[in-house]
This record gives sequence, structure tokens and C-alpha cells, in this order.
Amino acid sequence: MSKAKTPARQNRRGSPEAIEKRRAARAFNDVLGGRGASAKLDGRTEKRRQRLLHELETGKGRGAQELKPLDVLQHVQELLELGETIASIRKVAKAKRSSLELSQPDTVVDVVGRLHRAYGFRPEVYRFVGIGDETLRSAGVLEGPKPRAKKR
Repeated sequence: MSKAKTPARQNRRGSPEAIEKRRAARAFNDVLGGRGASAKLDGRTEKRRQRLLHELETGKGRGAQELKPLDVLQHVQELLELGETIASIRKVAKAKRSSLELSQPDTVVDVVGRLHRAYGFRPEVYRFVGIGDETLRSAGVLEGPKPRAKKR
């Protein structure tokens, strides 16, 4: 006799829906509880903010692994959502200059466009990995006229 396998229960604590519910509940409690937007972060969130800043400063994540460019984008985006300013992030994580943009402009534009549609990062976040305004315009991230193709 074979028993039908029951699917393992999925951990829903880290699902995007659960995270959004917690954030919405905190915001609701803050607004109606009188803390407002300028209130201090709770202990766990403050520790996360400090860890994200430290990882950007050292360029290494947990377990001493180098931060990948996507990790940098996610860290900067999350810090901005936590109320950190671009100037304070820039003090610890210097924006990089990318030679990749110059060597493979079409590939970079395509990949940045796909990435932006998938993640929806704020435009200023891309500067921390060396993606400039011209590439962001070409990829449809920034508003404005797309640059004309150069004649050969």
C-alpha cells in the first residue's frame, strides 16, 4: 500500500504578502497610535538598518560573501524605504563607475529594463552600481526623451 504524500507546509512568514501585511499593520498602528512618520524605528528594524549600512560599507554580506550588484540595489532600496537619505547611504557606499555601460550598451539597457520591470527599484538606486541616467532613459526607467542612436 502506498500512502499519498501530503505536501510540506510552506513557511508563509517570509512571503511577500506576509511582509506587506506586517508593514501595513505597523504603519496603521503608527498613524492611529500617534507615533507618526518621524517616530523612531522599532528595535528589530533599527538593527536591520544598521546591518544593511554595514554590509554596504564593507561590500560583504552575511557569511563574508561579496555583495552582488543586485544585493547592492536591494540594500539601497530597502534603506530608502526605511527613511534613510541618499546622502547618508552615499557616505558609506560609494557609487561605482561602470565601464560595462561603455563596452556593452545594448545589453546593459535590455537587462536594466527587465530588472526594473521585475523589481521596480527607484531610479537613484541604480547609480550605486554604476548605471547612469542615459542608460536609465534608454531602458525606460527615467522619463524623458530616449537618446538617439549614433550614426556609424
